[in-house]
Amino acid sequence: MVLVIKVGGRALLSNMKEIVKDAASLADSRRVVLVHGGGDLVSEYSKRMGVEPKIMVSASGVRFRYTDEDELEVFLMVMAGKINKELVASLNALGAQAVGISGVDGALLLAERKRRLIVIDERGRKRVIPGGFTGKVIAVNKHLIRTLLGAGYLVVVAPVAVDEHGTILNVDADQAASAIASSLSAEALVMLSDVDGVIVRGEVLKRVRTDRVREVASLVGKGMNRKLLMAAEALKSGVRKVIIASGLVSSPITNALSGSGTVLGDE
Repeated sequence: MVLVIKVGGRALLSNMKEIVKDAASLADSRRVVLVHGGGDLVSEYSKRMGVEPKIMVSASGVRFRYTDEDELEVFLMVMAGKINKELVASLNALGAQAVGISGVDGALLLAERKRRLIVIDERGRKRVIPGGFTGKVIAVNKHLIRTLLGAGYLVVVAPVAVDEHGTILNVDADQAASAIASSLSAEALVMLSDVDGVIVRGEVLKRVRTDRVREVASLVGKGMNRKLLMAAEALKSGVRKVIIASGLVSSPITNALSGSGTVLGDE
């Protein structure tokens, strides 16, 4: 069985040593795919290069990074370069046989470029803007991942995709992890964040059944609602369970698999 782990950028920057150590130990007994974020670091490097990050809210209430040509260049360098390779180097130093790829490699993540976007402006009004270089994942080259996993590799994936014309696109890391987990019928998708789980009215929910995930998504903030919507897609596609938990603790993946955080699904 396959375990897919998605690590948010904030958890990764704050607790990379623990996350990497835990992932390496789990790879001894499981086939592991690690999908990483890193939006805050992309924003930092964008500003260093004179490119102002554009964070927007979609008509469905989901927060996202608007990617123009300049931002895509930084996104590609930081995600597929710096973060991905630092993770691979750290995993290999611990004895894990890790390989880092992006969604561009082998057309791992095929995406459809969004030609236009409907966003909510600062006055709360809907408006239409050009789609830029943002994509929606429509297919996963599961043969490539299965080949690497079958050869004993821990696969580290940067959420950069490609469309049918060879255009490189930014895709949401939660969406990438959900699509990969779905394509592999993963035993679990673990989403590590900088919070303890799905928090509603100040309390962490311990379990959310599949048929209530979208309902709960309407009760949480713009970052968590995206995770829940992607979790709903994964569960619908055959992933057995999704766990949203803190990535800021010791052994965060093991803790999530042992019951910490919020478990989504019917098991």
